[in-house]
Amino acid sequence: MTEEPTSEDAAARRELLVEALRVYGGRYAELSRSFAAHLGLYATDATALLEIIAAEEQGAPISPARLSKRILLSSGATTSLLNRLESAGHIVRSREHSDRRVVTLRSSPHIHERADAFFHPLAAPMDAAVGRYPPAVLDQFRALLEEMCAAMDTHLAHVNQDA
Repeated sequence: MTEEPTSEDAAARRELLVEALRVYGGRYAELSRSFAAHLGLYATDATALLEIIAAEEQGAPISPARLSKRILLSSGATTSLLNRLESAGHIVRSREHSDRRVVTLRSSPHIHERADAFFHPLAAPMDAAVGRYPPAVLDQFRALLEEMCAAMDTHLAHVNQDA
């Protein structure tokens, strides 16, 4: 007979998972800094560039305002960052929306080539790691991460409301 997990069990598992995610986040940040160095960019500029590329790959190009929220910069700092990326030829700003005031950010083709060259060697070992788990387990893990993010979003909204 299997016993129901206690709240102490859940707390212990949460702590282990959060620690593993913290370490993963650190590695992701280190990878982002290395990508920035590879491109000769500031780390924040490379982070913004990765956000722009990710939004495009998901079929929902990002606006400067949304990017500003994603990378936690003021609108003025985001504008300066975008000016640097645009001057370097890494991004293009366009007005694709029916409301011509809305600006869409897109990455340039050459940056995709450079990003692919940098990240491609990582794809095979990451695919191998993911491939060791059944799709249902990965779906559950993704759902868990989404729930944890929602909990953090709720907490942040509450904390920021009190600030």
